[in-house]
Amino acid sequence: MIETLSEEITELIAPFEPQVEQLQTIVGVGRRGAECILAELGPDMSVFGSHRRCARWARICPGNNESGGKRRNATTGKGNPWLREILIECAHAASHSRDTYLKAQYLRLRRRGDNKAIVAVAHSILVSAYYILERNQPYTDPGFDYHARLDNNNHNRRTRHLTKQLEALGHRVTLQPLAA
Repeated sequence: MIETLSEEITELIAPFEPQVEQLQTIVGVGRRGAECILAELGPDMSVFGSHRRCARWARICPGNNESGGKRRNATTGKGNPWLREILIECAHAASHSRDTYLKAQYLRLRRRGDNKAIVAVAHSILVSAYYILERNQPYTDPGFDYHARLDNNNHNRRTRHLTKQLEALGHRVTLQPLAA
């Protein structure tokens, strides 16, 4: 019975084979995951308008519950359970990959809790899938060191920020670059 259903799914998804192949370029997304994502989202992303609306529809966007400056736990809400399930499954697979942006994102956010980190990675996978289907281009991984490269690009801004912090603590700061 599984074999006959698999053959039927293969026949039905055949017109959308290029999209399935492109979705498989996302780290952690296999054939079944790509088929499920495409089946739930559809091939036309114009119905959503933006990746934010797509994430909101799927209820895989970050929750927000803040009042009076206090942040409380917030749920993502109830959305499409089948899409959420496959995105979480793909996020788990991506979190176990090697030297990828999604693995680095998971490791950065893991201190907030494993489930929160997995949902954040699932959100990133959904946003990537949205743009893949919208632009008809395969996924390009920014790399494990993406955030480190961002920090290097923001070196001057970070230097100014740290200097201001020290001055606010009552120190006089004179910066001299190290000899190369």
